Amino acid sequence: MPESSATKRKFDWYAITWRLPVIVWQLLFFVGPLLFMIAMSFFLVKNYRMVEAFEMASWIKMFGKGYFWDSYFLTLVLATGSTIIATCVAFPAAFGLAFKVSDGTRRWIIFLLIIPFFTSYLVRTFSWYVILAESGVINNILGYIGLGPYTMLNTRFGTMVGYMTLTLPLVIILQTLSMANVDKNLIEAAQNLGAGRFKVIFKVIIPSAKVGLIIGAVFCFILSFGDFVAPYYLGGSTPPTLSILIIDTTKSGQQWPRAAVVAVMMMTTLMIVAFTAIKLAYSKKT
Repeated sequence: MPESSATKRKFDWYAITWRLPVIVWQLLFFVGPLLFMIAMSFFLVKNYRMVEAFEMASWIKMFGKGYFWDSYFLTLVLATGSTIIATCVAFPAAFGLAFKVSDGTRRWIIFLLIIPFFTSYLVRTFSWYVILAESGVINNILGYIGLGPYTMLNTRFGTMVGYMTLTLPLVIILQTLSMANVDKNLIEAAQNLGAGRFKVIFKVIIPSAKVGLIIGAVFCFILSFGDFVAPYYLGGSTPPTLSILIIDTTKSGQQWPRAAVVAVMMMTTLMIVAFTAIKLAYSKKT
């Protein structure tokens, strides 16, 4: 028994040794800055300079402002809408890549989906100006059939286009990899038992690929919720999302503590969503 305990302790130290670089990385670049941001939210600004204190003034000020809650719920709604749209649009594409093409073709298409990430997201966003402008490509095409011009920039539609530019390729990749690993024997068994195409999808494929589908949706929500570029450059920044509100707050009298309150609220929301989704993804029906 003592020997077994000693072996276990040795194994634990061995595991911790290999995990140490990840632990140090997380402490230095995530936990440390997060704790500093939380502490900064209790600072005060006097004469445009931050003063170390432990006051709830910034929290009370921000929570008492209607524009903060307007920005919070706007960001929440836009991120949720982006997640629903990306998940629904990606699913048919991922389904086709997973079950309708060869392995070689799937690898090439996944590679093509990765290529946009070689270019700066800001550059890809600015390219939509040429396409969505009132004198842009889409309105010129619609003009030939007597439609338009339509205002697409500085709208919710423009913001959503930016979100799709950021998240859709990633969601397709995650869904494809998840569905490609579904046991084909389960699908054949369901078909042999008389299950139709849609029943196979909802009763076999989606439950089997649940983890990948949820992880893809979580990534989409996180990226959309914290994005600054799309709502600012394509959505017009009015009313502001939380990421834009942080910039506006720091410009207003150097109110970094109030901006820290907004950032902490964003992090708290994202952690709640992420942990809830992960628990749902890995939960097993009894």
